Amino acid sequence: MEEAAPRPPQPGGPLWEIAGEARALLMLPSALALQVAHPAVGAGVDEWSVFRTDPWGRGERSLRSLLTWVYGGEEAAAEGRRLRRMHAHINGTDVHGRPYRALDPANYSWVHTTGFPVYRHGMRYLGRRPYTAQEERRLYAEWLDVGRVLGLREQDMPQTVEEFWPVYLRTLDEVIKPTPVARELTALDRTVPPPDRGPRLVRAVARACWPLAVRGFARLRRFLTVGLLPPEARRALGLEWSARDERRLRRLGRAVALVVPLLPERLRYLPYARRARAAARTRLRPVD
Repeated sequence: MEEAAPRPPQPGGPLWEIAGEARALLMLPSALALQVAHPAVGAGVDEWSVFRTDPWGRGERSLRSLLTWVYGGEEAAAEGRRLRRMHAHINGTDVHGRPYRALDPANYSWVHTTGFPVYRHGMRYLGRRPYTAQEERRLYAEWLDVGRVLGLREQDMPQTVEEFWPVYLRTLDEVIKPTPVARELTALDRTVPPPDRGPRLVRAVARACWPLAVRGFARLRRFLTVGLLPPEARRALGLEWSARDERRLRRLGRAVALVVPLLPERLRYLPYARRARAAARTRLRPVD
């Protein structure tokens, strides 16, 4: 008997609310920086990824994949299988000279692990209030659904929030380091080309303004990346964060938390998520 495909999170939960929304875009760089702070993951990205030569394209592909895990329905499991096939040949030696395989459960599960603490921490600033304990448990349960879509086994994922935190904190203490890629993603002097995605007019304006805007973009990117990292992760990476930084992030977060939920859905959500949410509402609409 063929095993049933893992089911992604269902409509109506916290991931359908936030994963495809504008606020999630602000949190993604923090999750990525934390992922590559794992020596094996950082080495794999350093050697195999095109994030330096095609940062906007790489980001777009990663975002599309993430949205499929949550909103993709039957496509979610297929995307999980595609990712495992793509990573099956990725192996090498990390910065400590130790061999690694991308699909080693300890390595592959860390990429999945980072999403939950970053969402939880980020929404303390970008949401109108922190998640309640019950909401955190539901968010974590849905993140386990995402792990199953990615092909992780039950034994590779702590099954409750209470089991999660000791494993996560021990990994931060014993494994996570300021790897070269993590330092690069949190540096102010990282060179980023102008955006090459989006409408032609937007790209033309971005190219024209980029020499003047790139420094401000770099400062904002680093500020959000470091600030939306959970404090324990920030400490593991040796990243400084001042009281002044904290006040600035809180002010920005209050503005985002106020404005984004008031936006119409076409501005609030990315197209893939918006279409999935509309389709779900149509399916759930009662028939007269």
